[in-house]
Amino acid sequence: MKISSKSEYGIRALFDMAQHYEESPRRSREIGEAQHIPEDYLNQLLINLRKAGLINSLRGPQGGHILAQSPGQITLYHIVRVLEGDITPVAHDAKPVALDELLHEVWSEIESETTRLLQATSLQDLCNRFNERKIAQNQAMYYI
Repeated sequence: MKISSKSEYGIRALFDMAQHYEESPRRSREIGEAQHIPEDYLNQLLINLRKAGLINSLRGPQGGHILAQSPGQITLYHIVRVLEGDITPVAHDAKPVALDELLHEVWSEIESETTRLLQATSLQDLCNRFNERKIAQNQAMYYI
């Protein structure tokens, strides 16, 4: 399965909001700069994410974007489904024969495993992994 820039940028934007979940709403400019997402493209994604109920957008001087649910409740599966649609690695033939039947089984297994992994990974999981790596990178290494 190839993740498009649409899904990758969408995940990055939501990850940014998850990192700042307990703070004030994030402006699209802040998200774009922090996650290296072109602001015009980001604004299009944010509209889709808002329509899907993953984020709330607030107007005004203190406005911005916030997650509609806690980071632990939003999975990568939700995000990819909103931005990409069905998660199918390969189009399946209507009339499989011989080797095609075996390949169809393999493609189905890949699809199931991909779906399982995306459903098992929340934005909170990404934040935790990110913070663990940040801590590990900041630990001093001593050599003798």
